[in-house]
Order: sequence, then structure tokens, then C-alpha cells
Amino acid sequence: MIHFQNVCLDTFGYALPPRVITSADIEAQLATLYQRLRLPAGRLELMSGIRERRLWPEGTRPSQAATLAGQQVLAAAHIDPADLDCLIFTSVSRDMMEPATASFVHAALGLPPTALIFDISNACLGFLDGMVMLANMLELGQVRNGLVVSGETAEELLSSTLANLQADDQISRKDIKPVFASLTIGSGSIGLYMRRVKKNEDRPRLVHGAWRANTRYSDLCHGGQSGAATLMATNSEELLHRGVETAEETWRVFSAKSGWRESDIDRFFCHQVGSAHARLLFSSLGLDPTKNFATLASLGNVGSVSAPITMAMAIDQGAYRPGQKGALLGIGSGINCLMLGVEW
Repeated sequence: MIHFQNVCLDTFGYALPPRVITSADIEAQLATLYQRLRLPAGRLELMSGIRERRLWPEGTRPSQAATLAGQQVLAAAHIDPADLDCLIFTSVSRDMMEPATASFVHAALGLPPTALIFDISNACLGFLDGMVMLANMLELGQVRNGLVVSGETAEELLSSTLANLQADDQISRKDIKPVFASLTIGSGSIGLYMRRVKKNEDRPRLVHGAWRANTRYSDLCHGGQSGAATLMATNSEELLHRGVETAEETWRVFSAKSGWRESDIDRFFCHQVGSAHARLLFSSLGLDPTKNFATLASLGNVGSVSAPITMAMAIDQGAYRPGQKGALLGIGSGINCLMLGVEW
């Protein structure tokens, strides 16, 4: 468990890709497969709870997506880029193995040479990990402020998955299961300007966190390059149960802190995988599902962007406001779980 006293979540910013692809659109591209296997139309949305997801224009790099969110943050917070002390890039998606994708974002945003920059990678927990890393530096007084960004690009994974499904005329219903999760992925970007708290602070504060690792199940979701294609294989059902199991352990630690029981929390913002996952998570942890602010139906699973963009959109829509407590509940393949408490 970790505690913070001097960490302010000053300003969020995000960018939503312009292209919208519905679950019905994806099924239309798989019409021949659906007919051969006698799969009913609407199955993808029914099973996932995802009506649509968004995609960037072809060729968009993760750094470009993250830069869009960073620009939104700097404009909304009225921050001079020259005043930034730190930049952390946190996506699953990366421009390349070397250099750090943060270097491209740093250049695009015009940040100073004095800014500390680096990447953090931890599947869908990357952004929350970036928040903790920057919070630690703020708490210690090592930096005055910083920017955490993520830009997820699902285009190649989705197109490669569809091409493989269309090309294999021997694929069975059983064979589809490991690739189902790949059809739920969407694109998006998020940024967050964090700083040390001020006197009479009126912005949300990061105050609390807990985590657990359950790496016995690190084989349940593997993704990466397969030849010229980007593919992912996921044991969705097992990952669902083991992820929630890990969340239960994390919640016991998180909620043990005074003032952070379920009844004390006004809003939950979760990493969003599917509607079945949300139902099982809230049921197993004994949480009130009406407190869950969800973006799953319209954004899909946006990797490391999912939980923070959900909080940012809740703030924009007035669903999370001053005087309330919010909890970010993150679960990532590995399996890792991280929960953060935010007090406004």
C-alpha cells in the first residue's frame, strides 16, 4: 500500500480517433466465416458489450496519438511546455523498440531539454504505473510537475486479426476463442498533467494506492509480431476469472485504509475489457454497479488508455465532481492489478 500527501491530478486531456467501426461492421467483414460456422449476427456486441470502437487514420504512430492528448492537456491547463519537468509515455503500443517513444512525444510537444523522459510498459496498467512513478517523484520533491501520456493504436492488430480469420477456411468455433479479445480493442489517447498540491487545493488529489501481482498466469494473454502481422492470443475466460481473483486480493488491501471502503467511494473507473468482466468484478468485490462510470460500449478496450480516459470523461460530463472520492481499478495481463484512490 502507498500513500500520497502532495500529489495533484491537475488536468486531463484526451483525443478520440475520427474513424468509428462498429461490432456490426466487423461481423460484416467476417460474413463468410459467420455463415460457415452458423454464428448469429450480433454475437460480438452481445458477448462483449461493445457497440463500437474508434481507429486512427492509417499510419498514425503511438507517439502522434499521445502528442494529440498532450497538446490538449497543455492547452487546457495553460501550461508553457518549457515549464514541464517530466514526461512519461505509458502505452502498450510503441513507435519502435528504440528509442523510447517518449522521445518523439517530447520533441513534438516542444518540451525543454531539462525534462526527464522515459517509457513505462506494463500492458494495460502502464498509465496507472506512470501516475505512481510521477507521484513518487512529486512526493519526494524531485520534480515540480510532469505529464503522463498514452497513445494506443489498435489498427494493425485489428486488421491482422480480420485478415487471418478471413484467410483460414478451416477455422472452427473453438479456434476463434483465442482471437475474440482482439476484436474488442480500440484506439485512443490520454494525457494527465500532475503537480505538487497548492494551499487550498481545488483539483483532484491522488492519495492512496495498492497492488498485487499474480504472475502464475502470465501465459493467458500474449501479443506481438507474428511474421509481418501483429496478433494476440488470449484465453479470455481464464483471464477473466484470474484477473478478478487478483482484483479481490488487491481490493482487500486497498479498502483496508480508513475512508476507502465501498460505501466511502462515489465513483469507480475501471480498465474495461467487456461487460461480463465488469459484472463479475463488481459482484466479486461487493461493489455497487451504479457507481461504475463506463465507456466500454463506445470505446471498447483501449488498453492503458481505458481507465484514465474514463475518469477524464466523467469529469467532463460532471459525473465526477468536487467533494467526491473516486477509485481507479486497473487489471492487466501478467496478471497485475493496481488500484488508486483519488479525492476531490
